[in-house]
Amino acid sequence: MKNKSSSHGVVTGAAFLMATSAIGPGFITQTTKFTAELQASFGFVILVSVVLDIGAQLNIWRIISVSKLYAQELANTVFPGAGTLLTGLIVIGGIAFNIGNIAGCGLGLQVLFGFDVKTGALISCAIALMIFLIKEAGTAMDWFTKLLGFIMIVLTVYVAFQSHPPVQEALLKTLMPDKINETIILTIVGGTVGGYISFAGAHRLLDAGISGRQNLRKVSVSSVTAIVIAAVMRIVLFLAALGIVMQGIQLNPANPAATVFQSAAGLVGYKSFGLVLWSAAITSVIGSAFTSVSFMKTLHPFIFNNFRYFIIGFISFSTIVFLCVGQPVSVLIFAGGLNGLILPVALSLILVAALNIVGGYKHPYLLQLAGWLVVIAMTYMGAKGIINLF
Repeated sequence: MKNKSSSHGVVTGAAFLMATSAIGPGFITQTTKFTAELQASFGFVILVSVVLDIGAQLNIWRIISVSKLYAQELANTVFPGAGTLLTGLIVIGGIAFNIGNIAGCGLGLQVLFGFDVKTGALISCAIALMIFLIKEAGTAMDWFTKLLGFIMIVLTVYVAFQSHPPVQEALLKTLMPDKINETIILTIVGGTVGGYISFAGAHRLLDAGISGRQNLRKVSVSSVTAIVIAAVMRIVLFLAALGIVMQGIQLNPANPAATVFQSAAGLVGYKSFGLVLWSAAITSVIGSAFTSVSFMKTLHPFIFNNFRYFIIGFISFSTIVFLCVGQPVSVLIFAGGLNGLILPVALSLILVAALNIVGGYKHPYLLQLAGWLVVIAMTYMGAKGIINLF
């Protein structure tokens, strides 16, 4: 019974690790900014992104579980050096996101307690480091992400209720949008399952020994649960922002989400924003560092044997870069787009690697088809977005 309970906790924790890794400062910034641009039609973007997210996530988690190999090891079965290439892309994207995550931590504590942003970033860095200094770091990480994930959703639901969004119009435009923007879809998908994010929970389950065919059902349920958690947060935040935008209130481009929370619920809303932003940022700091270093751990035995200390170094490095350089909103948007471009590369490698898994495993045809459709769709949208830049 104890082992079953422990296993359930890890499976749920992996889902929340992935979801809260996705729900960072960039997630909050992108959702409010794009709601202001597309208004109710942003619901269509969310719908499309959820379908693409599930197609990517189910494939990646199941293949990693059955193979009992980390994503970079799987990539190396496709061709030598593919794993190193994938690791480099993931780590670059992870660092870009984590600098923004640290910035979000500082901004969150500034709203809550009036701290200087850099002081708030240092305090948050220390909290994140303490989690990985604990002997049972995996368990601590699971509980921390679950608790703060729940807090984020509850507070955002309250703000959405206070903003009185036009729910009926949102539902209508979700199915029949006035306009479609492929670049925004690319950015949203990239911010949810792009880069390191889609591997966060899968690598956590692998570390915990929950893998193999006997655990496929648990892995599949956990992967979809992660997408559902992130989607619920996205939908609630969209409705909260839509209610404010439809009232004609202009969002502050430097911090659009703060305008939404404060306009909806005054000082309570503003303080709620601070807690939501800090919770989103600190859990993403943890998820980004854990997953990025999990890609590095197979490069050398020294990294593997000192896994926790490399995570600590990753978080510390991200904090130092933020303190020296800063992190504007535009970089958060860029990071989402970058990870959206990484996704088709990573997913295609995983899908090809599935053909090489020994032991007679046959990856479901429909999942393969869904995975390749995601690759094609993301590649098309990414190429179109790049062409539009010029």
